[in-house]
Amino acid sequence: MTSDTAHLKALQDRLLWLSHWMIHHANHTRPKEEGIKVGGHQASSASMVSIMTALYFSALRPEDRVAVKPHASPIFHAMQYLMGNQTLDKMKNFRGFEGVQSYPSRTKDVDDVDYSTGSVGLGVAITAFGSIVQDYLMAKDWGSDVSPGRHVALVGDAELDEGNIYEALQEGWKNDLRNCWWIIDYNRQSLDGVVREGLFARVEKIFDAFGWNVIRVKYGALQRAAFEEEGGSALRDWIDACPNQQYSALTYQGGAVWRKRLMDDLGDQGPVTALIEKRTDDELAALMENLGGNCVATMAEVFANVTDDRPTCFLAYTIKGWGTPIAGHKDNHGGLMTKNQMANWQQHMAVPEGQEWDKFAAVPDAEALQKFLDTVPFFAKGRRRFTDAVLPVPDIALSSDREISTQMAFGKILDELSKGDSDLAERIVTMSPDVTGTTNLGPWVNRRKLFARAEQADAFIEHRIPSTAKWEFTPKGQHIELGIAEMNLFLLLGAAGLSHSLFGKRLIPIGTLYDPFVARGLDALNYACYQDARFMVVGTPSGITLAPEGGVHQSIGTPLIGMSQDGLAAFEPAFVDELAVIMEWAFGYLQRDGSDDPDERTWLRDETGGSVYLRLSTNPVEQPGKRPDADWQQGAIDGAYWLRRPGPNCEVVIAYQGVIAPEAIRAAGAMADARRDIGVLAVTSADRLNAGWTAAQRALARGQHGATSHVQRLLQDLPSHCRLLTVIDGHPTTLSWLGAVQGHQTIPLGVEHFGQTGTIGDLYHHYGIDAQSIIDKINGLTIGRRIAAA
Repeated sequence: MTSDTAHLKALQDRLLWLSHWMIHHANHTRPKEEGIKVGGHQASSASMVSIMTALYFSALRPEDRVAVKPHASPIFHAMQYLMGNQTLDKMKNFRGFEGVQSYPSRTKDVDDVDYSTGSVGLGVAITAFGSIVQDYLMAKDWGSDVSPGRHVALVGDAELDEGNIYEALQEGWKNDLRNCWWIIDYNRQSLDGVVREGLFARVEKIFDAFGWNVIRVKYGALQRAAFEEEGGSALRDWIDACPNQQYSALTYQGGAVWRKRLMDDLGDQGPVTALIEKRTDDELAALMENLGGNCVATMAEVFANVTDDRPTCFLAYTIKGWGTPIAGHKDNHGGLMTKNQMANWQQHMAVPEGQEWDKFAAVPDAEALQKFLDTVPFFAKGRRRFTDAVLPVPDIALSSDREISTQMAFGKILDELSKGDSDLAERIVTMSPDVTGTTNLGPWVNRRKLFARAEQADAFIEHRIPSTAKWEFTPKGQHIELGIAEMNLFLLLGAAGLSHSLFGKRLIPIGTLYDPFVARGLDALNYACYQDARFMVVGTPSGITLAPEGGVHQSIGTPLIGMSQDGLAAFEPAFVDELAVIMEWAFGYLQRDGSDDPDERTWLRDETGGSVYLRLSTNPVEQPGKRPDADWQQGAIDGAYWLRRPGPNCEVVIAYQGVIAPEAIRAAGAMADARRDIGVLAVTSADRLNAGWTAAQRALARGQHGATSHVQRLLQDLPSHCRLLTVIDGHPTTLSWLGAVQGHQTIPLGVEHFGQTGTIGDLYHHYGIDAQSIIDKINGLTIGRRIAAA
C-alpha cells in the first residue's frame, strides 16, 4: 500500500465517522424542541464516502466544479471541516437554524459549495451546462484566460429516474459537451426499496448513445485480488448473477450468513471452497462488500486513468450504508443508527469517548495526515469564489408614437445594443428553447451570431436563399440555441448566471420562452434563483391576449409565479418607454451584490440584486406619447405610477398591469362624467409593490416608525370611500391585494379559467377584462350615475 493510499483510507474513515456522528448528534444528542426526527441520510452518505474521498483528495484541481449528491451532504461538510472551511458550531447545528444545511447550498452554507443541490436531477444536469458555459467563455477574447476544469456530478442512482437528466444529455450532445464527469453511486437502493435488476445495462447504453465514455467500476481491490486466486472466477460469476435484493440482504446479515450462502451455492467445488474457507467471517464480509465504489484505492486509480476531455460516466457499484451497522438494509435510506448501534460502531471505529468531534481521532499519525492534506491540489488555492467588474450600462431609450408590442420593443432594444460596442453588449449571451425567432431575438442573433466551438456555415446563405434568419455558428457567437426543453433553458440560465462567481467572468444571460411554459421549467427556475444566479428571463407572448393559440398557450398564473419566486424581480410593462427604463435598470440590478438592507424609500432590497422576469406581449398597443413629468420613470422601476392622477374626491381608481392598459384607459375615459376625480394607476410590477409593502409592515412592527412603502404613498391620499378596480390579463389575485394597503374596497378582474381560441376582443369580453366589463362592474358595484357603454 502506498503512503497516499494509506492517507486516503484514513481520510475515508474520518469522513465516514464525522458525517455519521454529526447526523447522530442532531437526532439523538442535541435537544429537540419539536421532538421530531431531524434526519440526515447516514446510509446514503456512507455509500459515497470512498468515491468522494478519492475524488476530492486525489483527482480534483481548483478549477474543477462539483455538484454533490444531496444526500451525501454530510460527507461534503465533514470534508470541509477537516480542511478548516467549516466550523464546529455549524457542524453541531446540522439541520438547525444557521447550521450546516441539509443539502449543499451556495447561499446558505459557508464552505465553498460549487453548485447547490437538493431537487434531485437538477444538480446533475447543471454540470453539463456549466461546462458549456466554460467553453463559451474560453472561446471569447476576454475569456481566453479561463482554465478549463471538469464539471463533476455525484449522482444518486435513483436520480436517473428524473427526466431532465435525459433532456440535458441530448443538449450536451448537440453542443459537443466535454470536461464533464457524472459519477453514479450505484447502490441499487432508493427511498422505497431496491432498484430494478439490470438498470446498469440500460444506463450504459443511454450514455454511450450520446457519445459518453462509460466506465463500470464494479469490483474493489480485494475482490479483484480474490478473482486471481484459484476458484476466483466462480466467485465473480456468483457476484455478477446475484440479484440486488439478495446482495443487500446478505450484506446486512454479515459474514456468517455470507459464508453459509456462498457455501450452499458454491461449496464442494474445490478451489472456490478453499477461497471462502481461508477467510474469517469478518474478512469474508469485507471481501464481499468491497465493491468498486466502496474501494478508495480503486476509485483513485480509475479517476487517474481518465486523461482526456470526453464526457465520462462512472458507474460505481456501492453498498448503501457501507461500513456501518445498517449497511444493505432496505429501510436504511431514511433510517438512522440507534444509540446502541452507534456506541458499538464507535468502538469499532476506535474513536475514544469525548473525542467524537476531533478531526484526527483514531488516526495513528495525525502529523503525516495533516502534511498530506496541506498538499491536496483541490484545496491549494483556498475558497474558489470569484468576482468580476460591474459592466457600465449604456443609456437605453426606445420610444414610439405608433402602436407597438412590448415583445417587438424588446427585440428592438437588443438590436440597438447589438449595433454598439459597449462592454455590456459584449457580455450578453442569449438563449431560447427553439423559439428564438418567435420571441424577437432574431435581429440580435443575425448580428451577434450563434455560439459553437467550431464554425458552421448557414447553407441558406451559402446558396443565396432569402431568409430573415442569418444563422451562422461561430466560437464568437453570442446566442446559444436550445431544443424544446424549458428545464434546459433555466439550467443554462442558472449556469451562465453564476459565471462571475464560478469563472471570474461576468455574463449577462437573457433567455426567452413562451410565457405559459415558465411553469414547465419552474423547478429549474427556482433552482437557479436559489443559487443566486443572475439572468433575465422573458416570457412572451403571454395571457389570453395570445388569442388564436388557445388555452394551452395562454398563461394565467405566471404573474403569481413572478410574485412568489424569491430572487426574481418580476415586471409586466404595457408601454415601450416603460420597458426601456426597466431593462436599463435591470442590467444594473443583475450585477449588484451589496448588503440586503432595504432601501427606506421603497423598502426593497435593491442593493442585493437578483434576476429579472419580464412578462411581455405580442399585441401592439397605442403608446402614451410624451410624458408630462419624469416621475413615471422611477415609478415604473419601483412598481407603479399614476398614469392619470386622482383628484381629491376620487371615487374610482382603475389599477392595471400589462397589455390590458388600453382597456383600462378607455374605461376610465368613458366613466369620467359619471364618477368624480378618476385615477388610473399603471402597475409595472405587482411583485415589487407587494415586496416593498410587506417589508415596510415588518419594519413598522419592529418599531421603525415612518416606514412607508412606495404603494402606500401612491394610495395614501385616496378618500376612504374610493373603490379600487384592478385588472390584468392574468390571475386577478396578482392585484387584488392592493385594497388592503389603505383599506379600500376592491373589485379584482382577471382570468381564472383556461383560455380558448378567438379574437382578442372576444376573449377579453368573455373573461370580463375589456373596457365594457370594467364599466359593468363599476355600474353594478359602486354608487353613482350609470355609466354609458365604452
